[in-house]
Amino acid sequence: MAGEKKHVAKEQEDVNLIRILGKDIRGDKRLFSGLTQIRGISWGISSAICKKLNLDKGKRIQDLNSEEIGVIEAFVKNLDVPPYMKNRQKDFDDGEDKHVSGVDLRVRGEFDIKRLRKIKSYRGNRHAVGLPVRGQRTKSHFRRNRKKSGATKVNSKVGKETK
Repeated sequence: MAGEKKHVAKEQEDVNLIRILGKDIRGDKRLFSGLTQIRGISWGISSAICKKLNLDKGKRIQDLNSEEIGVIEAFVKNLDVPPYMKNRQKDFDDGEDKHVSGVDLRVRGEFDIKRLRKIKSYRGNRHAVGLPVRGQRTKSHFRRNRKKSGATKVNSKVGKETK
């Protein structure tokens, strides 16, 4: 037993989960990186939130009080950043520049793909078949979840098919 390594389990402290915009974020994360766990908030948006609201990027999320969390949620719902940072530029429905986050972003994306399939566009057909949409090569990639295709050999002695 001299060669065996002992696995020592680390004692994990109780970590607070803080709910921001419908997403539970670990309290021991820093504000700058913790905000990026919310769907629709990138590193750039997270940085803009911290700068506009004069919040310390290095502050732990569990150290935020309820007022600061409320201010962050209100700011994200009415995001005041340049249009090129928003994720729904020239939205299909109304033509405005919007920024959507959380569950709304996922729902909007699904509706966009459904619309593309319905009008039978090239992108919609590629989504439906599960192939790459943006012009990537497919000769050597995108074969992860494909069924193995190839000629099946018939074993003449047994009469069973083998691959």
